Amino acid sequence: MTEQIERSEASELPGSKNVGHSDGLTNDTVPTGDVVAQATTPRLDGPLRFALLLLRAGPVLILILLVVVIALVTPLFLTPRNLGNVLAQTAVIAVLSLGQLLVIVTRGIDLSVGSTLALATVVGALMFQAGNSSFLVIASMVGAGILVGLINGVIFVKGRIPHPFIVTLAMFTLVRGVALWLSDGRPIQGMPEVVQAIGGDSILGWLPISSFIVVAVAVAVWLLTTRVVWGRWIYAVGGNPEAAHRTAIPVSKILISVYVFCGLTAGIAGFLTAGRTNAGAPTFGNLAELDAIAAVIIGGASFLGGRGRVSHALVGALMIGVIRNAMNLANLDSFFQLIVLGIVILLAVESDVLRGYLENKLRLAQAVRT
Repeated sequence: MTEQIERSEASELPGSKNVGHSDGLTNDTVPTGDVVAQATTPRLDGPLRFALLLLRAGPVLILILLVVVIALVTPLFLTPRNLGNVLAQTAVIAVLSLGQLLVIVTRGIDLSVGSTLALATVVGALMFQAGNSSFLVIASMVGAGILVGLINGVIFVKGRIPHPFIVTLAMFTLVRGVALWLSDGRPIQGMPEVVQAIGGDSILGWLPISSFIVVAVAVAVWLLTTRVVWGRWIYAVGGNPEAAHRTAIPVSKILISVYVFCGLTAGIAGFLTAGRTNAGAPTFGNLAELDAIAAVIIGGASFLGGRGRVSHALVGALMIGVIRNAMNLANLDSFFQLIVLGIVILLAVESDVLRGYLENKLRLAQAVRT
């Protein structure tokens, strides 16, 4: 009697193949749990994959939609001169975002890039006033950025600081203070002609030369992250630091190197800013770090690390430039730019959460099917 009850209970378990004949079904005709999963999963895979595709292409689609809407509302937007202004205004953000991308991929953040940009312009202006050559002026600006990045990386790694937020926040204040001290709190006029040409001139009457610097830096970052072992190590460290340690990846050196590279891009951004303004000033780059971080996050990178693309970071930077340019054309107050940018960042972060949720659902569906 007990054995009959156990067999009866077992026959009612989900996915059990020991089904009784009281339902009028045989063992060969009753779908098990695996068969049901196989029957339903293909129907789920399609919508999940399509939703993920939309989320991953979201920054590009949003940028295209923005351009179309703004062009319809403001015909001046698509004029060559205005497009040149957008590219010129976006160049600095784009260069900063490329360095910030590598830091965020490793689960870090650099809040000092705006201050580093300002310091680079001040150092370059002082070098020019001292009668140094154009090469030394440019090298000093880039070198100032590299030095700040090296300090960030070394203190974070060797000092065993829990998170780079603390280090770079301190450097955010310290570096800005150094720039104010060196310049006596005032702008310093004058830059070499080559710096002015690269930072402020254009070709064809509208295409800024600075956009070619952005392309060159972007290509360099793309090559480093896709064709060099160092780039693969960066994503490995960001994706799983413990696993990276166990596979003998030099995690400490990788982390220091990404902050050095981020400082390098801040120095280049300072060089472009100084060329465009023909000056060095301790107030340059105010909130530039937030623009760079926003561009990377809008472009689909994750603060959890291991994810981020060069092309999408550029799209994020361009999106910020387009939004600001459209507001300027519409004569809206500047504080609206901060409001809109904040909303865009929140949407980008939420889309990253949704993307992670959908990816987990898709992996679960595939695991059940197999």
